[in-house]
Amino acid sequence: LAPLQQFSRMNSSSQTNNLKDILQNKIDDLEKQVLSRVNSLEEGKFNPKNESEERGKIESTLTSLHQRISDLEKGQKDNRPPDRFQLTFPLRTNYMYAKVKKSLPEMYAFSVCMWMKSNASPGMGTPFSYAVPGQANELVLIEWGNNPMEILINDKVAKLPFVINDGKWHHICVTWTTRDGVWEAYQDGTQTGSGENLAPYHPIKPQGVLVLGQEQDTLGGGFDATQAFVGELAHFNVWDRKLSPGEVYSLATCSTRALSGNVIAWAEANIDIYGGATKWTFEACRQLN
Repeated sequence: LAPLQQFSRMNSSSQTNNLKDILQNKIDDLEKQVLSRVNSLEEGKFNPKNESEERGKIESTLTSLHQRISDLEKGQKDNRPPDRFQLTFPLRTNYMYAKVKKSLPEMYAFSVCMWMKSNASPGMGTPFSYAVPGQANELVLIEWGNNPMEILINDKVAKLPFVINDGKWHHICVTWTTRDGVWEAYQDGTQTGSGENLAPYHPIKPQGVLVLGQEQDTLGGGFDATQAFVGELAHFNVWDRKLSPGEVYSLATCSTRALSGNVIAWAEANIDIYGGATKWTFEACRQLN
């Protein structure tokens, strides 16, 4: 139960406080029930009829807890546009992740942009990974151990000049073209680095699995907790071309001219979450820190 309590503490908006109080009360009730059941078992008081009755009680409490949480979430969701949400990965695990329902097409260029917030150390982990049959590291963004953040394409690596794990929201973009393997990195709307010879003349392969929050060692799995993303992620968008500096700036400043990804667009219907990762409401530029 500790992770839930820790997670509750990490979110502090008023809607979350409501939810937190309800959750906390329910958790306290459940703890009491479980403890009394353990005590009775230890004292050898239980007969099979009592035990199944007690289990029934606990299960129905859990069911009503889940029901209340989903009602609360539904209330939040009904009022929000399909792109105004963030994913939260509160703990370093090998089981919390989100999966993008679509795969990527073959791409000779791309831009990938997102909002992220983390203060995890050492390293915030893997915001996203794309694996294809025969190559688990087809396209990966990762910051692990004391290394800088890196982008991997077909297992080739470029170090990115990002400084983001200060617990504040940052907008980041990476663009790349297969011709000469030229890449550019943008943080908060400004280009902070560039380079070439990153997997030159290797098109990004189609038919893979795109995961947010974990690094894949096998297609769609093989997660390792030490490489898991810890923090919050939003507006993950992918284009099959290189965005211009002006387009990136529009995204980072939430300009009305900002585009959605033409390959992957950020929308709740496009993303499934697993293992306790959660969705919360997110307003990009209004919510900055």
